[in-house]
Amino acid sequence: MKNSALFRLHFIVFLWGFTAILGKLITANAQILVFYRMLFAAVFLFIFIRFFKKQSISVSRKLFLQLFAIGGFMALHWLCFFHSIKVSNVAIALSCLSLSTLFASVLEPLIFKRKIDVSEVMMGVVIVICISVIFNIEFHYKEGIFYGILTALFGTIFSVFNGKLYGKTSSGNIIFYEIFGGWIFVFIYFIITGQISAVHEISYTDLALVTLLAGVFTAYPMLESVSLMKYISPFTLILTVNLEPIYGIILAFFIFGESEQMSVVFYVASLVMILAIVANGILKSRKAKKNLNPEV
Repeated sequence: MKNSALFRLHFIVFLWGFTAILGKLITANAQILVFYRMLFAAVFLFIFIRFFKKQSISVSRKLFLQLFAIGGFMALHWLCFFHSIKVSNVAIALSCLSLSTLFASVLEPLIFKRKIDVSEVMMGVVIVICISVIFNIEFHYKEGIFYGILTALFGTIFSVFNGKLYGKTSSGNIIFYEIFGGWIFVFIYFIITGQISAVHEISYTDLALVTLLAGVFTAYPMLESVSLMKYISPFTLILTVNLEPIYGIILAFFIFGESEQMSVVFYVASLVMILAIVANGILKSRKAKKNLNPEV
């Protein structure tokens, strides 16, 4: 069962890595892309929860508002991610996701009121140095790097606050209301800016790709990752999810070719960031085991 769960885990991480590929293939801008991705994903989740799982989606008003607010950060995370791809490429957008570890090392202790882990901050410094090197070498992608950094920041805020609500309702309800809440924020944005008519400016090809993105690459892996927690430790999940940039960058290189070809320095810096995250995860796991078994 564990081997099967590990295979399923790598498969959904592969799917997450492929979202960046679809983001580049879809010609619609980031706002329209996220508008339809969140709308369709919310519909798929609603149908699955209510008609397949036959579960209630009822939550308290307080929790409803909290989930909607967190959904806003999810929307910002995806908006910045896909915009970063549009103005640069998949490799840049995915490499910047490594900064999430630095932001988490600062935000998580503040939100959960725990001491700052020095090793996490040190790893964050290594990642910042690597991003600085990439920025200097790939300066022509400065806008993509800027939005990539925002992607990491909003994604971290979303993840940290999401952790505060874990267990207050079913995981399916949490995901559904956050995605639906994010869609509401994007919808309000279109209304306020007077661009609501722009949502109709999407080709049938893009609409088909967004439907695929929302169902197979969003709703399914989110639900699957929750069910896998029964068989896989959070450490294994987090460690494997860190492979997402690797899958995405390799796929983009083979699919798009020259437009995704980066300098040798970029690949070295990206590898150092990923290895730093993996090494930190291993050290933290060993430290946790030592605390549980002090005699070892």
